[in-house]
Amino acid sequence: MVSEPRESFLGEEKRDYVLEKVLPEKYRSNAPQSEKNAWDKHSNDVVDVTCPMLATMNSDLQKQYENVASPIEMITSLKAMFQEQARTERYQMVKSLVECKLPKDAPVSPHVIKMMGYIDNPGKLDCPISQELSY
Repeated sequence: MVSEPRESFLGEEKRDYVLEKVLPEKYRSNAPQSEKNAWDKHSNDVVDVTCPMLATMNSDLQKQYENVASPIEMITSLKAMFQEQARTERYQMVKSLVECKLPKDAPVSPHVIKMMGYIDNPGKLDCPISQELSY
């Protein structure tokens, strides 16, 4: 789902760490300059990652997440929100595949195309069917 855009946008810019590493507390005033620079870079990278995430959401989700400071928090919350929906969708898809039967006296070609769709679809839902089962 997220891996390909994340690799291209965040990986090339070396910002993907903000999806796994929480921004630490702000540095002390007497902290070494290297610590200040590291914190400033991390803080800027969080903003640079959060803005496109919000921009790609619909307006209802944008309002819900506009005050969330961390991309990690956003992703965790979104996964929790949509995980049950995805599980239900996978269940319905597998159920349709298992129950799909060629009606008596029906042409085979449309049925084969329908079955191919059922076999290809699980990969899109992060639930691929192995090659052994797809033939």
